[in-house]
Amino acid sequence: MVSIGNFFFKHRNWIFILFYGALFIPSWPLFSSANFGNNYFIWPIAIGLLVTILGQLIRGLTIGLAYIVRGGKEGKPYAEGLVTEGIFRHCRNPLYVGNILMLLGVGILANSLVYVAIVIPVFLFIYQAIVLAEENFLRGKFGSGFDEYCKKVNRWFPNIKGLGQTLNSMEFKWKRWILKEHTTQFIWLCGIVLILLLNYPQLSGYDKNHRNLLLGIFLGVLVVVYAIVRYLKKSGKMKE
Repeated sequence: MVSIGNFFFKHRNWIFILFYGALFIPSWPLFSSANFGNNYFIWPIAIGLLVTILGQLIRGLTIGLAYIVRGGKEGKPYAEGLVTEGIFRHCRNPLYVGNILMLLGVGILANSLVYVAIVIPVFLFIYQAIVLAEENFLRGKFGSGFDEYCKKVNRWFPNIKGLGQTLNSMEFKWKRWILKEHTTQFIWLCGIVLILLLNYPQLSGYDKNHRNLLLGIFLGVLVVVYAIVRYLKKSGKMKE
């Protein structure tokens, strides 16, 4: 599994994009008018948004409280230090948990049985392999310190005990959250807008011209905001 994880780690950014694109694969619905009535679309929208926003919230808190400088060198796992503060006190992989919830949420939002029943399990397998590869690296670098951390903190399921104390004892660095997360936020929000307006004609009154107008407005606003943040980051006018 470690070797498999190293492979997927090397290509992890492309994998996430591919899984996001899989949202638009034709599928049987999770919710249909036959089982939930004419207002069936309320269910995937409400549940999907709740789950995906929860995932983004976990990512945001993780990055804003104690960002972990863990990326890769030469396509392999790398870490400057063992971070155990912030949300990492409650879960060893909160960013990955956030990603999983984000994709699961948009899969529900897309009302896609194929995505939830097939694509998400494949995504979980890939993430499990990546985490095992990362843990193999961290154990080799930090030894008993990492083992002790693993004994106290779950790999996947967050322990909310003491979460309030964690949040109150640390400063949330919103600028870091914006600078580190703006691309992810942009892709995520664009996906939500596309799913809502393309999959649910009810929201635009079954009027394609109205739908296209809304698409243009929302996507246009997102592009402008993204461009502004990108400029502020590149120019150095916004720093952590």
